[in-house]
Amino acid sequence: MNKREAVLGLLDKDKAPAYIPAGFFIHFDPTFHRGQAAVDKHLAFFRHTGMDFVKIQYEDKFPHLPDIQKPADWAKMPLYGEDFYENQLSIAKGLLDAAQKEALIIMTLYSPLMCAASTTSRELLQAHMQADPEKVKQGLEIITESLMMFVKACIKLGIDGFYASTQGGEADRFGNSALFTDYVKPFDLALMTEMNRACIFNITHICDYHGSYDDLTPFLDYPGHVVNCSQQVGSERLSVQELSRMFDRPFMGGLDRLGIIARGSEEEIITATTTVCQGAPDRFILGADCTLPNDVRWDNIQTAIATAHRYQR
Repeated sequence: MNKREAVLGLLDKDKAPAYIPAGFFIHFDPTFHRGQAAVDKHLAFFRHTGMDFVKIQYEDKFPHLPDIQKPADWAKMPLYGEDFYENQLSIAKGLLDAAQKEALIIMTLYSPLMCAASTTSRELLQAHMQADPEKVKQGLEIITESLMMFVKACIKLGIDGFYASTQGGEADRFGNSALFTDYVKPFDLALMTEMNRACIFNITHICDYHGSYDDLTPFLDYPGHVVNCSQQVGSERLSVQELSRMFDRPFMGGLDRLGIIARGSEEEIITATTTVCQGAPDRFILGADCTLPNDVRWDNIQTAIATAHRYQR
């Protein structure tokens, strides 16, 4: 059984997984953000760590536009065409050619709201959303149209799925409010529905980089074959079993991105990983709650993944 079969096997409820697969991610140095250098770095990371799929980092963020200063300015949001994504698509093609026979190739996609924040700032976007969301909606519609071009271009290349990252439901942002329900979620779902229609393995990532969540119920109907998020929800730390049951699908996580895997010894990583595996559901991917620090030792990741692979239920 190769890595593709092992990971896809998680989606078969009637079949016992061969082993616990795993995947962790880092942002590479900017010298590895473009062309063949990016392809080679992704492959080196994949092969050194032993992870079970290739997750393509997305580094070509939307340009900052200083002219967007008030809500009405979102009508001036440019529509970036497929040529804007040329570098990212070339990296995807290189990785598909090099590794798709042995593992799933998954593209990272940031949500329309996250791309809007790159266009201005998180703080300005939030102020605009609260002041006049209908005006901001015009920009989000344009961003979603652009991202849909990218999604469809990736699908045409033969990508196996997406790691679709979403924000906006954080407790100190929009939470489970009309702003999230009416102006964030519909654009997420438009893209994710297309991903799920065309791809065999998508991961929904509920990102807590800018804040924690008091409630995950707004995300329960998000499509995606696997869910990845922090275990800390409000004042509670949910188990991986509880999160898997909540979303009724495999859960990916178990380790804190800033915890033992980032700074621990080999023995500490083995112990922590074994503890996670002991409490994991049958259909589970070992991972972190988000991207690991850039300076993490690759050997730390390799140790965690090898421990998961060896674990016997």
